[in-house]
Amino acid sequence: MLFENTREFAKKMDARDPLASYRSEFQFPKVNDKEVIYFTGNSLGLLPKAAKKYVDDVMKDWGEMAVEGHFYAEKPWWDYHERFSKPLSKIVGALPSEVTVMNTLTVNLHMLMVSFYNPTPQRFKIICEEKAFPSDQYMLQTQVKFHGLDPKDAIVEVKRREGEHNLRNEDIIAKINEVGDQLALVLIGGINYYTGQVLDMKAITEAGHKVGAYVGWDLAHAAGNIELSLHEWNADFAAWCSYKYMNAGPGSVSGCFIHEKHHNNKEMKRFGGWYGHNKQRRFLMEPEYDPNEGALGWQSSCTGVLAMAPYLASVEMFDAIGMKAISEKRDLITAYLEFVIKEIATEIGGNFEVITPENKKERGSQLSVLLHGEGRKLFDYLMKEGVIVDWREPAVIRMAPVPLYSRYEDMYEFGQILKKGILSLQ
Repeated sequence: MLFENTREFAKKMDARDPLASYRSEFQFPKVNDKEVIYFTGNSLGLLPKAAKKYVDDVMKDWGEMAVEGHFYAEKPWWDYHERFSKPLSKIVGALPSEVTVMNTLTVNLHMLMVSFYNPTPQRFKIICEEKAFPSDQYMLQTQVKFHGLDPKDAIVEVKRREGEHNLRNEDIIAKINEVGDQLALVLIGGINYYTGQVLDMKAITEAGHKVGAYVGWDLAHAAGNIELSLHEWNADFAAWCSYKYMNAGPGSVSGCFIHEKHHNNKEMKRFGGWYGHNKQRRFLMEPEYDPNEGALGWQSSCTGVLAMAPYLASVEMFDAIGMKAISEKRDLITAYLEFVIKEIATEIGGNFEVITPENKKERGSQLSVLLHGEGRKLFDYLMKEGVIVDWREPAVIRMAPVPLYSRYEDMYEFGQILKKGILSLQ
């Protein structure tokens, strides 16, 4: 498509956008009495207006039924989490039995490591990416130490080539082959939080399995953002947070995936608890742990219904739309934002480097832009003008035009504010 950096063109794009009506389903913050241009859905998604009703429903049932709400609420709390299995399975490309919601992201990764990282003297190494999100780094370091190993020996980081911003899939696969029969686990972010790069999860999973390792994925920036096929890719496990692209609210519950090939392995190590025990026999209060079938067998504690309620509101919206439609708009609006940024750079002689891969198969709904010659003052200016973006040192602004609530006119308007800000700060 031939883009134009004009308001008229942007409005025409909005007029033919099949997802345009969903914008009104979200609540926008305001700056200077105007709705913000919101680019940080990759950190915290906007509030779905329906979420309040879902939370209020739980509160109402709690007030009117108290403990009986577990079984007699409109959406009984006893199995509230099971409502996620079918819609979430479509979002991440899984079987309903392979998906559940519980805990939060790093807690789930720790729980899954119990099953999928059991080092031996021969096979003990973990491959991750250089500069993974810090929580993943801390999780891996402490897991390795828990097993009495030195992170310097056990954790192998795949590094970017000198002068390059993104990892190369072939370098990850080469490192997997190099570590070979010492490799116990590959655990990498499916989308890099800093650059927005999407990795070739299928090829990396295949490579890990060929050398006898388990392969898991942190999908914090991928779930609800790109189309996934976890079952088909044969990933062993994955986990993701719900508060970014899936708009479940700050610190809301995490989702996790365990491939069905592991479901009948009752000998696989896991940390059990009452809610992971055989649902049909749970109230018999038996002394021996008998895990539920499927991913539900990895649960431990009872699930936080109030935390799940906003997530369910958003997941049902995703289910009504489908990831295909979301992905189509994502690619188009992200490309338009990139076009606007480059047009503004040309107009003012700016030096803006988009460090997110240009290939749409290698990126989702995020552009990370290195603003050469610009500093934190530009970020502060944008925020004061109602453009909510994310700043990362040394001079990177991350922007995520989320398909459910971003407009093409927002992209145009951002370009005008960016231009004015740079010229005013010179």
